Amino acid sequence: MKIGLNTDSVGQLTLDETLDLAAELGLDHVEFATGAWSTAPHIDIDRLLDNDAARRELLAKVADRGLTISALTCSGNPLHPGPSGHEHDQVARRTIALAPLLGVDRVVMMSGLPGGPGDANPNWITVSWPPETTQILDWQWTEAVLPYWRDLVTHARDRGVPKLALEMHAHQAVYNVPTLLRLREEVGPVVGANFDPSHLMWMGADPLAAIEALGEAIYHVHAKDTRLEPSREALTSRLETLPVMAAKERSWNYVTLGYGHDDAFWRAFCLALRRAGYDDVLSIEHEDVLVAPVEGVTKTVDLLRRVILRDPSSYKPQEI
Repeated sequence: MKIGLNTDSVGQLTLDETLDLAAELGLDHVEFATGAWSTAPHIDIDRLLDNDAARRELLAKVADRGLTISALTCSGNPLHPGPSGHEHDQVARRTIALAPLLGVDRVVMMSGLPGGPGDANPNWITVSWPPETTQILDWQWTEAVLPYWRDLVTHARDRGVPKLALEMHAHQAVYNVPTLLRLREEVGPVVGANFDPSHLMWMGADPLAAIEALGEAIYHVHAKDTRLEPSREALTSRLETLPVMAAKERSWNYVTLGYGHDDAFWRAFCLALRRAGYDDVLSIEHEDVLVAPVEGVTKTVDLLRRVILRDPSSYKPQEI
């Protein structure tokens, strides 16, 4: 397995500073955000789409440091019923157009979440009662989610992008293994998972079981941890609405790898990925509000180097 960096993790650094950091840490890949919920601090998607020289310059900067681009990321909500839905959809389509021009075969995004009939905002259905909740959920999938994704999959396939890696995330139609597999079954294997265990952790799912269930549908992986805060969780549950900066009061927080789950968990995580057939990048996504980004990324690299599985291809068992 290889270690990469989602460059939004160090969005305060310039592009050159970010690539230098990745090289100094001995990383293999970088993952660039192109817009939607990200400010896209390191690349200008429109300039790259319109300017071959700009693309060559970016690729040279990456290659000169011994790196490659693992994915382009455009996480947002393209199904939002308001104006931002159209804006995020356009970012997704421009990202899909840019990916093959940079030699990238994966685009990381989220499924999006519509409202119900006539809604002005998205509506995340997480219960089955009162009865209107199931009616809204059925409408969302039938009238919004599936038509959109059938069209986007065709769009990606026509432009030579074989993998759309969806992050299972709260306030999205796809937020767990069953919803990811439902969408994949409906629209085909262009859709797979950007596997970020941190979201499953706070929602109460088991990341290791999820890896086994997804198997070959895992297209990209984010290395990010979650710390549960039992004293707060006992009172508020894991349904947390306090802002992320209120870390002391929240029932869970995104943290630097090792501050939520120990080496033993991350060793089992890497083993589960290998058993599922995934032998690719672990892209660090730093969102720990209590640890400086460069320090957090460095600590995460140190942990991953302790637990990551090396290439076993040269191993030959002794004959008895």
